[in-house]
Amino acid sequence: MEPLAFVSLGLYFVVMLGIGLYSFKQSSTDVEGYMLGGRNLSPKVTALSAGASDMSGWMLMGLPGAMYVSGLSSAWIAVGLVIGAYLNYLWVAPRLRVYTEYAKNAITIPDYFENRFNDTSKSLRLISSIVIVIFFTLYTSSGVVAGGKLFESSFGLDYELGLYITAGVVVAYTILGGFAAVSITDFVQGCIMFVSLVLVPVVVVFELGGITEAVSQLESLPANYMAAFHDASTGKAVSLIGIISLLSWGLGYFGQPHIIVRFMAIRSVKDVKVARRIGISWMVVSIIGALATGLMGLAYVTANNGTLADPETVFIYLSQLLFNPLIGGFLLGAILAAIMSTISSQLLVTSSSLTGDFYQTFFRRHASQKELIIAGRASVALVAMVSVYLAYDRDSSILTLVSNAWAGFGAAFGPIILISLFWKGMTRLSAILGMLLGAITVLLWIYLPVTIYGQSLSSWMYEIVPGFLVCSVTIILVSLLQKQTDTELLATFDEVEKVLQQA
Repeated sequence: MEPLAFVSLGLYFVVMLGIGLYSFKQSSTDVEGYMLGGRNLSPKVTALSAGASDMSGWMLMGLPGAMYVSGLSSAWIAVGLVIGAYLNYLWVAPRLRVYTEYAKNAITIPDYFENRFNDTSKSLRLISSIVIVIFFTLYTSSGVVAGGKLFESSFGLDYELGLYITAGVVVAYTILGGFAAVSITDFVQGCIMFVSLVLVPVVVVFELGGITEAVSQLESLPANYMAAFHDASTGKAVSLIGIISLLSWGLGYFGQPHIIVRFMAIRSVKDVKVARRIGISWMVVSIIGALATGLMGLAYVTANNGTLADPETVFIYLSQLLFNPLIGGFLLGAILAAIMSTISSQLLVTSSSLTGDFYQTFFRRHASQKELIIAGRASVALVAMVSVYLAYDRDSSILTLVSNAWAGFGAAFGPIILISLFWKGMTRLSAILGMLLGAITVLLWIYLPVTIYGQSLSSWMYEIVPGFLVCSVTIILVSLLQKQTDTELLATFDEVEKVLQQA
């Protein structure tokens, strides 16, 4: 790679580490400061931080790769995601911001579950923490895989070295600055991603001679890449079940701890509406850019009789081929931005769970604030090391790893978050059983050796659909049978409703 590209990336790393140092003072005062930034995020930082932590390396690698292989039919994922993100801002964000503060100032999702249902047995906290640690370790490994692929294909470095560079920089600024550093770096990274996802497809279209020439090139391919109901990778029509599976990605938003924790940290419930407008606008433009990168990249490679061994590297391929090295380095920085923003958020949420929900709750109940912050930083390093180990499987598909973890959180947490915020009759037992059955359903759907029409269960229908349904039905049935009688919880729910009406 050209020296100028290294200069761009070097500057990017310096900025990220500088933000970590800048945020160090705020993150070292107490646990709420380290884990939740003191509940003082502005709307724009909340929006871009939530977006950047959501749209990981799969947005610049996984999604363009899917479009490159399957064509326009992959866009159904994007439609589902935009709808899910919008409803998450509309339904979850304002209520969760208020409820977590009134529910004994909960600073983690397990905190919220325990306080919302007055669970003195600690069962909800323990189960939800185990779900977070398992699925986030898997999720984080997908980001590290993306980093390894980036450094291997762009810099000619060993895949394993790329894993350590990616994880090392993220761990450094996350350990230093905590939630404040993660949120500010996410904001900067979100801006970089936005610019890059607009720039790359536009330049490719110009290189091809305009949009008409690009579309003609795609339509001339043997498979119909421009058909929304036709999978170009299989040559078959997309079934109704297939479309439902792709759209159902949107259900996952309601249960993603690294996203909804931003709603807990926004400075005021009145700022949620502004954050929603900024966040959804950013997301729509960025996703369209990612889809266009995959399609236009295919058109460019085909028109120039090129070859691309790994479709998930189409963004990297175009940035190296069509841009000045200095700009190319900036574009590669966008991929690192996408990767690192998600990894840092996931590391912090997992760290907060290990620290508050395991270490403090079961081992050191009276630990000082300083001790808990040290434990949180040690947890960040530990989870990162495990994720690097899992990422040694270089054949791992980024989109597959993300989809499994996304489904796990969506099915285990999504219905509980939604129903608990809107229905005061929901009970503790229903939350425990719903969480367990939702997570188990996802795992069985992925790994059971059962086929339908010659397809595995996961290939036939995305596992989040049965998992989300099982969890939701369990919550409703058990709550109706058991009935909520805790007057304190009922009074807190009514108090939160009054605050929301006045906001």
